[in-house]
Amino acid sequence: MAGNSIGQIFRLTTFGESHGIAIGGVIDGCPAGLFLDLEQIRHELQRRKPGQSAITTQRKEDDEVEFLSGIFEDKTTGTPIGFVIKNKDQKSKDYSHIKDSYRPSHADYTYQEKYGNRDYRGGGRSSARETACRVVAGAIAKQILHSYGVDVFSYVSQIHNLVTHLDPEQVKIADIDANIVRCPDKEMALQMEEYIKEVKKAGDSVGGVITGVAKNVPVGLGEPVFDKLHADIGKAMLSINAVKGFEIGSGFGGTFLLGSEHNDEFISGEKGIETRSNNSGGIQGGISNGELIYFNVAFKPTATIIKPQNSVDKEGSPIVLEGKGRHDPCVLPRAVPIVDAMLALTLVDHILRNKTAKL
Repeated sequence: MAGNSIGQIFRLTTFGESHGIAIGGVIDGCPAGLFLDLEQIRHELQRRKPGQSAITTQRKEDDEVEFLSGIFEDKTTGTPIGFVIKNKDQKSKDYSHIKDSYRPSHADYTYQEKYGNRDYRGGGRSSARETACRVVAGAIAKQILHSYGVDVFSYVSQIHNLVTHLDPEQVKIADIDANIVRCPDKEMALQMEEYIKEVKKAGDSVGGVITGVAKNVPVGLGEPVFDKLHADIGKAMLSINAVKGFEIGSGFGGTFLLGSEHNDEFISGEKGIETRSNNSGGIQGGISNGELIYFNVAFKPTATIIKPQNSVDKEGSPIVLEGKGRHDPCVLPRAVPIVDAMLALTLVDHILRNKTAKL
């Protein structure tokens, strides 16, 4: 199986399945001499782990990471950083009923056709459990970004038709984790929480949007042809389970504007050359311009629902499936640290690619 790595210089490779012994990863290209706050890495994992609230799956996993290499006396050595996260609360019997069946909107059929064999327990390699590995690497990347004064964060901005219109520039990081939805708009977060609970009670699921933000990104990140910064951010986001859409800056909304309305005029500001508006989302010509980077990531409703659905078995015979086991009625609250991680990984990789970058 190809495609298990991301990044050119700061490169993450992950391995493992949802119901295997463990999941894990190897990080190549991490600079030596970086002091790692291991508690901060643990904190990011706790934000993603299952069973953390009434609106997430009740699978219980400690999600404690064990580092195998690349770190000595809490500092990176410059060698590959290997790590594992043990799986402890697998209930594989919950999936025996779909051994020979294809769940709607899952990877069951495509995996079977591509590889001729699939791990049906929780989706195996296609499970979102793999994203815990990304969060570990992303937590390290965030600490590298901190040394440059760069902050990355994301938050839930929409659940179904409930939308907050907060200005990403004004969002306070502390407000994001102030509620279990991870929406910094307190009033809207309460409505979102109640709606998710209603959907869960009905045995259904719901999707929404996460907004990602990067502050204080230096000018000059990104390669202007095939490795445009926003293209790499988009690929990183679209690699996350359940993601179906990505837009940066004005995104699709910009199609309703004229050029005279959309263009970001340059001005002389406190930081030097700035833009009066930021429809570009902090990136022009594929290269960061020093303004705020902001984007939206669309997540579909969770594919597993506790309702009867029509499908077929591996012989093509019609069947009726009903979801069992423990599943998120809405993946967005747990996906926030994953979006953070993928943004951090992409930015660090581009910083290290940039010949002017120094640690």
